[in-house]
Amino acid sequence: MSDANTQSNPHQQTTHQQATLDLSIELLERPSVTPDDDGCQDILSARLEQAGFDCEFMYFGDRKQSGEHAEVKNLWARRGTTDPVICFAGHTDVVPTGDESHWTYPPFTPTIKDGYLWARGAADMKTGIAAFTVAAERFVANHPEHNGSIAFLITSDEEGPSVNGTVKVVETLEARNEKITYCLVGEPSSTDTLGDIIKNGRRGSLGAVLTVTGKQGHVAYPHLASNPIHATMSALAELTAATWDEGNDYFPATSLQISNINGGTGATNVIPETLEVVFNFRFSTETTEDALKAKTHAIFDKYFADSKASYDINWKLSGQPFLTPEGKLVSACQKAIKTVTDVDTTLSTSGGTSDGRFIAPTGAQVVELGVRNATIHQVDEKVEVDDLGRLAQIYEGILENLLLD
Repeated sequence: MSDANTQSNPHQQTTHQQATLDLSIELLERPSVTPDDDGCQDILSARLEQAGFDCEFMYFGDRKQSGEHAEVKNLWARRGTTDPVICFAGHTDVVPTGDESHWTYPPFTPTIKDGYLWARGAADMKTGIAAFTVAAERFVANHPEHNGSIAFLITSDEEGPSVNGTVKVVETLEARNEKITYCLVGEPSSTDTLGDIIKNGRRGSLGAVLTVTGKQGHVAYPHLASNPIHATMSALAELTAATWDEGNDYFPATSLQISNINGGTGATNVIPETLEVVFNFRFSTETTEDALKAKTHAIFDKYFADSKASYDINWKLSGQPFLTPEGKLVSACQKAIKTVTDVDTTLSTSGGTSDGRFIAPTGAQVVELGVRNATIHQVDEKVEVDDLGRLAQIYEGILENLLLD
């Protein structure tokens, strides 16, 4: 459990705690493996409507399809009509459990043991959504005539292809000129104790599938074939050794990682016809998608200019890098965290992508703040029970800092 010393009112902590725990359990009992929401958003919309929110479900995709074409349920809820718009963003879908026999407790039977709440989605990120909801309910009850607007953007497509979720909701909002001013994504950002890290940006993600085509043949007659593996080795060596940028004060240097290499027929005496290499860039604001592509192609063009083999690269941009500099939203988060936990927060842009990458390009300030991320996507995912009420208090404090000034 966290060692942080709660500075806020103990009675307030107790009321936030039980409400957040109860809603967390209600959500965790639903096996909402991506892209299935399994009724989670219905639970949220019913509570938010009672708090005066106008709730709108948005469906994108085809209910008869699977994979990236599957239908996705999204919730947009808003209370208020004026600026600023403070949006809580999150996802009700979770990653698959794997072999459930490997879990200490059934993954969709939330269990409280040893100070932790165990379940798939406990950290990533149903407890964050529960804390959002309780915070909004408490804030509205105390300040029914608050300034600005409070909104929720909840998807069930974050852990999957991410093509019919937040990105489509944002496109819809933009088309009707409905702008988010501040966005708080409830992803599990904390490392050692609640609130020690908030993400004020993320690196961009550019994926690539390289296909090299040669000519199949017998290993004893290499002059009659063209080995795509041999043709690619020198290019890959230069690619992986290249320096793409030096990073900056907010971002580490751009990195490239090869995740898969596939080639060969399985036989020991056959030169394969094709080789497939999958790699990914996590890139800073010091470079661009186009610059990465151009440098990569220049490397391969150099080595394939006189080769009998040929290459093709299929690119996929998952998100551009974004950064919310220190300002009103960051300050509101830091102040609320300090008040509740007495923790001095560190800003970070590390880690993978989140749906914040779809919201930041609209001009919104975006940060990620949630529970500890030590067990996300793992067997026996869990979160400290005592952190739930404190997280709701932090979220309520952020609303107070932004809407009551």
